[in-house]
Amino acid sequence: MQPSTATNLWFYPCYRRSPFFAATQKAGCQGYDIYNHMLLPGGYADAETEYWHLVRDVTLWDVSVERQVEITGPDAFRFTNLLTPRDLTQCGVWQCKYVVLTAADGGIVNDPVLARIGENHFWLALANSDALLWAKGVAINAGMDVEICEPDVSPLQVQGPKSKQVVQALFGEKVLALKYYDCMSADLDGIPVVVTRTGWTGEVGYEIYLRDGSRGEALWDRIMEAGQPHNIKVIAPSEIRRIEAGILNYGHDMTLDNNPYEVGLGWLVDLDQEADFVGKKALKKIKAEGPKRKLVGIEIHGGPLDCWPEAYWPVSSNGNQVGHVTSAAYSPGLKKNIGYALVPIECAGLDTRLTLETPDGKADATVVRKPFVDPKKGIPKS
Repeated sequence: MQPSTATNLWFYPCYRRSPFFAATQKAGCQGYDIYNHMLLPGGYADAETEYWHLVRDVTLWDVSVERQVEITGPDAFRFTNLLTPRDLTQCGVWQCKYVVLTAADGGIVNDPVLARIGENHFWLALANSDALLWAKGVAINAGMDVEICEPDVSPLQVQGPKSKQVVQALFGEKVLALKYYDCMSADLDGIPVVVTRTGWTGEVGYEIYLRDGSRGEALWDRIMEAGQPHNIKVIAPSEIRRIEAGILNYGHDMTLDNNPYEVGLGWLVDLDQEADFVGKKALKKIKAEGPKRKLVGIEIHGGPLDCWPEAYWPVSSNGNQVGHVTSAAYSPGLKKNIGYALVPIECAGLDTRLTLETPDGKADATVVRKPFVDPKKGIPKS
């Protein structure tokens, strides 16, 4: 199963290339997407083959498109805490947190992974939106002493059950001490990096943030060398595995039009903290009134899907269109079609029957619990 691709993808200077671009071509990348104004590898083999390698062995991904917003300066902590509803007093130095950035009306601007690499030094690893410009805009009237930029930082992901052996070969025993969502600074043969125990899979995984773009191919080659005894393969981000794990994709499953409560991210909103943050008043009201719609997990009945949504698929209940499918895929591991749909709250109850309009015709679906596997995240924490 692969998404359809255009006949040609024209490369322009405005579509930036990662430090690993040449390596991805040597590895046989079959096409690229545009993400954060940058070229994102779209696949090296079919999606099912890449999925099975991810869940059985270890994989390497170029995710340099996760551009960083770097926030430094005397007021960096206060300013970063202003951007997100998550209380960052609970985030120590060399810890990471999954956060949302919210607008004044409670809408989601982005859902980055935050890394605190100094008392007043933060990185926000962005999903696909211009959150750098958002942060700079908020800073104009914040009255705080901060510097905001996009640093020379480009991450790779090492994901899969054998990823610990690979990073241990690279960084020694100390990397195995990292707890889930911890991070550390490291030097690999003169290549400066930050290693985080994070990922976009629900598998055991790490991200290696290169801090010198001129060393991209050197870092890539060192990882591949360390991974060779463990059958490492280069793949693209796995849509199937992230849906199984209940991970959301900004721009697909949530946009600026959604608030955290309706997409299941209310746990990232700390309304009781003393500090103010952008959208606090609106989010208090939304929580008090309750969300009007909800992003639900769905099981789509019938044979394996041979496509995934290139546009939102309409969702109907009792003959009336009520919402849309945001993501869907066939899970080879579960042997089911699974996905997410945004529907009114009255259609969000478990076992609710829905009708979808797919490119192959109508399909029946049922609202089910998400995540579809490992709800307590035992796998990535192991």
